[in-house]
Formats: sequence, structure tokens, C-alpha cells
Amino acid sequence: MTVKKKKAVRLGARIFFYLYIIIMFYFVLLSERYGRETGYQTSHVNLVLFKEIQRFWNYRQLLSPEAVITNLFGNVFAFSPFGFMIPIISKRAKGVIAAVFSTFLFSLLIETCQLITKVGVFDVDDLLLNTTGGLIGYLVYRIALKAYRFWQKGKQKNHNSMEKEGRR
Repeated sequence: MTVKKKKAVRLGARIFFYLYIIIMFYFVLLSERYGRETGYQTSHVNLVLFKEIQRFWNYRQLLSPEAVITNLFGNVFAFSPFGFMIPIISKRAKGVIAAVFSTFLFSLLIETCQLITKVGVFDVDDLLLNTTGGLIGYLVYRIALKAYRFWQKGKQKNHNSMEKEGRR
């Protein structure tokens, strides 16, 4: 890939990333669909790991499928793009530890905003699920990068063999 193409890809990824951040804050703090129209009178906090995950799993027959899926898998799915994009837009967050830590910090920021604004719940289970989503996104990024490099190598090999054929 040429330097010009790399810059264009990085710029496009940055634009998409910042739009993603804005959308995440909208859904977490403002969206009426997820019950965010009014804040609580007091802050709601869960500091017991696996408490909410277990509660949603144990009562899944009593809850709507949408509520169970949103709470157990929505956080993972919602944060996967963050883990995928952070190594593309950042020069420092190329490794798995940096990408996962960045995802954790972003999740902590969102949870803290929920705590301060009294919208939603500051939940350690969300931190775990969000960070897991970031890890999955990063792994998908690494697989996509390896596939792209493999494809490029095959394309280059094919190009070189065609040049050799032309010289004969």
C-alpha cells in the first residue's frame, strides 16, 4: 500500500472512530430507547463482579430476549469496533495490551459519566464485557491484517511471476 493510501485509510478510520465515539456517548447517555430520558435521583452502582451478568442469565426466561441480549452481548458487540479501530488510528496502541487497556479506559470514562450524570448504572460487569468486546475487536483487526498481508504477498508474487514470463 502506498503512503498516500495509508494516510487516506488512517484519515477515514479516524473520522469513523470519532463518529463511533459520539454515537456511543449518545446511546449511553441520551438515547430514550435505552431508558435514558431522565436520570436517577441517586447514582446506581454495581461493584460486585458477575452480579448483573448472573442476574440477567438467571432471570432470562422472565425478561425479554432483547433485554438479555442487549445486556449480555450488546456491550461486547458495541465495544468491538473500538478494539478494531484503536490500533489503526493510534501509533502507540498497536499491541494487544495497549488496545485492551485503551478500551478499558474508554469504558471506564463512559461508566463514570453514567455515575456523574445519574443516567444508567456504573457497573463493573459492563467494564468487563466492554473490555472483552475491545479484545475481540483487536483480535479481528489482527486476523484482518494478517489476511491482508497474505493477500498482498500473493498479489506481489503473482506480479513478479508475470514479469518473469514477459522477459522470456
